[in-house]
Amino acid sequence: MASWPRCVVDLAARREPRDGREGEDERVDDLVKFLQARVNEDEHRYAYVAHTFGGDVLLDSHLPMLDQVSMLVRTFEAMGPTDERYAGLEFALKVMAQSYFDHAGYRQEWQP
Repeated sequence: MASWPRCVVDLAARREPRDGREGEDERVDDLVKFLQARVNEDEHRYAYVAHTFGGDVLLDSHLPMLDQVSMLVRTFEAMGPTDERYAGLEFALKVMAQSYFDHAGYRQEWQP
């Protein structure tokens, strides 16, 4: 399979631990890293298909949803645990990660 340039920045790698929440932060960081890695893989697959068969083949794809997942990850990374949206957004990321439940790296603890 061809290699493609990395098209999404891994924001989880830049995240700093939050006060007194190291264990929980690690679990959430792992979820964010897992989800971002799956989105990156899917984006690379879409890029390969578009390059091979033309962009029209992606008109009815899930590519716009990947952009939304990436946006939610960026929003989550920018907020702290004291933000009133934090718990809801963490839940939303867990729901989205369920799309990859059959991946070897998916953890049952991430189920919402």
